[in-house]
Amino acid sequence: MTTSWLVLVANSGDGTISSFSLRDGELQRLSVTGGAPGCSTFCVDATRDLVYASVKGNDQGITTFALDRSSGRLSKRSHLSLPDGAMNYLTLTRGGTALLGACYGGGYGISSAVHDGEVSEPVSRIEFPNLHSVRASSDGRYAYFVSLGADLVAQYALDAWLNLRPLTPATVAAPAGSGPRHLVLNAAQDSLYVLTEFSGEVLRYRRDKHFGNLTAAGSVTAIDESKGLGHSEFGADPLEHHYIWGADLHFSDPSHLWCSERTESTLGAVRVAADGSMTPPASFTVTETQPRGFAVSPDGRYLICAGERSTSIALYRVHGDELELVKRAETGHKANWVWVMAR
Repeated sequence: MTTSWLVLVANSGDGTISSFSLRDGELQRLSVTGGAPGCSTFCVDATRDLVYASVKGNDQGITTFALDRSSGRLSKRSHLSLPDGAMNYLTLTRGGTALLGACYGGGYGISSAVHDGEVSEPVSRIEFPNLHSVRASSDGRYAYFVSLGADLVAQYALDAWLNLRPLTPATVAAPAGSGPRHLVLNAAQDSLYVLTEFSGEVLRYRRDKHFGNLTAAGSVTAIDESKGLGHSEFGADPLEHHYIWGADLHFSDPSHLWCSERTESTLGAVRVAADGSMTPPASFTVTETQPRGFAVSPDGRYLICAGERSTSIALYRVHGDELELVKRAETGHKANWVWVMAR
């Protein structure tokens, strides 16, 4: 059975979101929507066809767009102003009735209620330096925030009123100076994986599915060590010093966790065993320049990658831990966030 996918790409340099159709390996641009200045993250409620985008500019905050899946066009529905800083990561939980966000520059995270596309003022707010991402457990009971500046993962219960209540302990450590950035939970929800920006590692944490607590359980490198990249540090220019610059990570299937590195512009798949343990990538694919964001189609067959210094996205077929380039398509300037959903 052939499946048609809709691909959305944020172009922060243009303040736009591009949409593409993907069917049988053919990638075709459908439309480009403005009104998303500096957008570097968004999330999608596929049930209600709503897109929640973080925007910057004169009125930074979260803009809700209605999505027309046939045309790929977005139309503005509402906006929540966030004067303390725009979000760098957004995720929905509780069937699209709750939104979690992490703000890097402002060093704060939020939980908000969502009703008919309207995002409420934050119900709960937490503070850690340089919060970079947040994910909720699949049952919506727990939330995990990554602090790049403090080298930790903060763990919370999310109560019935969407208050963030710290677990005991409230945080679990990442290696000092590693710069934890993005995180994913596996399908079984018993492991959480974090990609570090400065050391280029994937950190694994065992997760208690009932109580929500995390426990450190090892790490592997996720970068091409043959390139001679140095360990990065906060405030350094990774391109000038040829430092590690880890970015995004996504599963293509339970055994392959793809990771991007921006200095050498590579994608590589960490192998994940049935017990959650990991093996470093066996090979790497050079992709769009400075790949901050990428996504995998829900069936695991395709990977779509954007580059901050490229105006095109790359479409790959996924073969285990190998990528086959199928096509490139024009998108916009500073493309940095990708989402794939059924059309």
